[in-house]
Amino acid sequence: MEAAIILGALVVLLGLRVPVAFALGGLGVILLWWKGFPLVGVPQRLYGTMDSFELLAVPMFLLMSGVLLKGGVGKDLFAAVQSWVGHWPGGLGVATIISCALFSAISGSSVATAATIGTVALPEMEARGYNRSFTLGMLAAGGTLGILIPPSIPLILYGVVTEESIPSLFLAGIGPGLFLAGLFIIYGMLYSRFGGGYTPSPKADWAERKRATLMALPTILLAACIIGSIYAGIATPSESAGVGFVLALAMTYAMGRMDWEKVKDATHKAMVTTIMIFLIIAGAKVFSYAITLFQIPQAISTALTTNISDANIFMLAVGGVLLLMGFFLESISMLLIMVPVLYPALEAMGIHPIWFGIFFVVLIETALITPPVGMNLFIIQAVGKAKLQEVVRGAWPFAIMMLATAALLWFWQDLALYLVFKF
Repeated sequence: MEAAIILGALVVLLGLRVPVAFALGGLGVILLWWKGFPLVGVPQRLYGTMDSFELLAVPMFLLMSGVLLKGGVGKDLFAAVQSWVGHWPGGLGVATIISCALFSAISGSSVATAATIGTVALPEMEARGYNRSFTLGMLAAGGTLGILIPPSIPLILYGVVTEESIPSLFLAGIGPGLFLAGLFIIYGMLYSRFGGGYTPSPKADWAERKRATLMALPTILLAACIIGSIYAGIATPSESAGVGFVLALAMTYAMGRMDWEKVKDATHKAMVTTIMIFLIIAGAKVFSYAITLFQIPQAISTALTTNISDANIFMLAVGGVLLLMGFFLESISMLLIMVPVLYPALEAMGIHPIWFGIFFVVLIETALITPPVGMNLFIIQAVGKAKLQEVVRGAWPFAIMMLATAALLWFWQDLALYLVFKF
């Protein structure tokens, strides 16, 4: 009964549009006070939340993606990919998805990926006569690859919350991330081939390809350094993010695309986003501390394992709840609210926690392109100066592909776990 009242209170607060961080943290403090638990634990929890070396990766990746965005790196990346595949059926769409995947491997941010590639690709695709809704939807969906293809900020947060290996989570995200990118590419080619309405791009000559590839080579090498250093065991995700930021800064300065004003702007935006994320984490930690003292996660875990003995039904229920929450909450809030509650039930259900992290992220990835609060919908709406309905109309086929990928993950778990067990 207590669990229902507490969760109901949280839903009411969120429904009243109380900021997620304050809804979680405030309710946690009230619960502790109500039961007479010492409130001295609250500042200790808040300090403990921020005093985490792993979380240092978040502002570092945000800083790096901000610098790359200000340095116009996305334009070089898109131009290089376009020179190789732009003449294919739906070639600009293919170039868009590949560019999103490559930029995701640098930034770890869905918003940065959507904004960077969207700014470059949208005018190009519209000039070639691609359907506007299709273009907007593809850019919104391509941006979501930023939270699945490593390095991924949500996977870092999942690893911090559950104390699972972040490099293992990154490895597990590669297969599903590339699979989704492949699905998007195939759909884009088929839509362009049979839907018509676009002018094919001329095939680039070898000189143009060489020139464009050389311009994008520093960015590709930067991605290789970040990912390679993590998987080779040379650096932790936080260390690789810090090195990546320094290299991105040096690279954009060397190319003559960075100045002090751009650095200040990128730093300010990274700071604002970091504060937002850390406030939500802090509020979630206080709330998690309170409900743990109330034995709520244990009660929910016991209720699930007692009433739902079948793992298939359990995962179906989890998927349904996440999709419902995705209509009202953004991805990080969902992760920090749901994971502490669901994680204790995984062992009893025989569900691999690394696999569950990827399944969870694919579903919250879907929430990024579902209204009314799909963050990528708003990003692309702003970039394209479009109506929200236009973006939603183009994004729904991609949302269905993501849900199909989540279902496939359940039946073919090696899609996520093969590389984890291999390495």
